[in-house]
Amino acid sequence: MNVLYLILPLALLIVFIAVGAFVWAARRGQFDDLETPAMRALHDDVGDQRAPRKAPPKAPPKD
Repeated sequence: MNVLYLILPLALLIVFIAVGAFVWAARRGQFDDLETPAMRALHDDVGDQRAPRKAPPKAPPKD
């Protein structure tokens, strides 16, 4: 029975922290657009492609 005096306040504290984090994120706009980030991964961006690597220069032939 004594453990309830520790577990119950600790559980309530964790719940209040989780609810506070959710409210904070919702007010900051974290959940405004849920579709665009998932769709962005499916599209190829031409401007983001890296330039192909060039072959290293060949050493001059030894005489």
